[in-house]
Amino acid sequence: MLAKVLSSAVLGIEAYLIKVEVDISAGLPTFNIVGLPDTSVRESRDRVMAAIKNSELEFPTKRITVNLAPADIKKEGASFDLAIALGILAAHGQIQPDSLKDHVYLGELALDGSIRSVKGVLPITVGLRDSKIKGIYVPHRNRQEACLAENMKVYPLKNLSELVKHLNKESAIKPHKTDIGEIFNVNSQYGIDFSDVKGQLYAKRSLEIAAAGGHNILLVGPPGSGKTMLAKRLTTILPDMIMEESIETTKIHSIVGNLPHNQALIATRPFRSPHHTISDVALIGGGAYPKPGEVSLAHNGVLFLDELPEFHRNVLEVLRQPLEDGVVTIARAQSSLTFPAKFMMVAAMNPCPCGYSGDPKQECVCSVFKIQKYMSKISGPLLDRIDMHIDVPRLKYDEITQETLAENSAVIRTRVNRARIAQRERFAEEKHVYCNAHMQARQIRKYCKLGPESQEMLKHAINKLNLSARAYDRILKVARTIADLEGTAQIQTQNIAEALQYRGLDKNLFN
Repeated sequence: MLAKVLSSAVLGIEAYLIKVEVDISAGLPTFNIVGLPDTSVRESRDRVMAAIKNSELEFPTKRITVNLAPADIKKEGASFDLAIALGILAAHGQIQPDSLKDHVYLGELALDGSIRSVKGVLPITVGLRDSKIKGIYVPHRNRQEACLAENMKVYPLKNLSELVKHLNKESAIKPHKTDIGEIFNVNSQYGIDFSDVKGQLYAKRSLEIAAAGGHNILLVGPPGSGKTMLAKRLTTILPDMIMEESIETTKIHSIVGNLPHNQALIATRPFRSPHHTISDVALIGGGAYPKPGEVSLAHNGVLFLDELPEFHRNVLEVLRQPLEDGVVTIARAQSSLTFPAKFMMVAAMNPCPCGYSGDPKQECVCSVFKIQKYMSKISGPLLDRIDMHIDVPRLKYDEITQETLAENSAVIRTRVNRARIAQRERFAEEKHVYCNAHMQARQIRKYCKLGPESQEMLKHAINKLNLSARAYDRILKVARTIADLEGTAQIQTQNIAEALQYRGLDKNLFN
């Protein structure tokens, strides 16, 4: 007898239906799974067999063939266990096949018949809500995650036997409902705050400007000056996350199984800080079964690269495309997948190998050649995509011991939100431009017009400091953001003067 059950999987970040076809025929007892299954799918034979027997159901001792269609796409993971088990029970007559129609089944089976959580439930549920599917059965632990996709009935499952009774109408499993707004509000709290940082007013101001305009930023300073502490708190002053951004971010983390325990929704902007030994594939994404990398996990948030020169050159170079395009494209022989990667890059580094070049308290032991070699590890094209270079000096004793609390993140975020609103209104008719950092040459000419006095100041700075054309564009973008924070339509002379201070590497201030 033949039975068909629907399941689903994720390709990239998009869901597609899997038809699990089960045929039971006379012959020697065998159990074969076809349709390009990987090792974890093939191993489901033993899990399914044990789960059915331990759920006090009968496992047929006949020839069983399971086909996972479409057969030309690789299948991975254990999420098909439940659909395979239901297909076998339906083909053997223990479940009415009609009760399985128009529903999708996801779950990994334990040997005792209980159902374990799986990855990618949210993108699957979101992808199916506009189809003819009437409902989805998911592991109990994935129930809230699945409910984030509205207009889809979600049935939470604890074990196989309760599902069989439900399908045979011996008992009922009620659809799960949740308050998405409440989940969003509960999870939208940060555990850190800018008021924790003492001193470093210049660096704080720089990070506020970077957050307001979406600018990439490089922090340069000696060890222990607070670069990492500042970077970790940048997410707390970025514009408030909206529900669409939250769902999009949660989808990516769901695919890699990176959702925090008992947290179905990511409502705070992600902060990713990979170690400098990371590979290019882990950073950008890919693999035999392409998965999102760190740049995609930082989508709508911050990617922090501490000790920037210590990263391998080829790893840093792969950042150029996502920094420019906001997406990562991974090409394979059979298909090409695109992952979102719209993030702010924050990098930190020492001014020299020993870390004390230019420090007034401790003497630097590095030669000029060593410093030049250290700085040259960062390529020009990558540095070209960093708008602001900020000096983070060593804190003085009075700053370390001060008891007065600094301005908190909520106050700073209010100013950042106001500046971002002005930018969204300005770029409403522009494609793929959402903040000042995304402006190209045409938008810079249109929205960054200068008065005679400002032009004269910028001309003098370029001639005196020998700044490049790319530095000129970066200065105008940052000046536009400073003007937005001040609420002025026209870039003022003082905005240009302040923007010039944030090009430390161009002016060779850290050597």
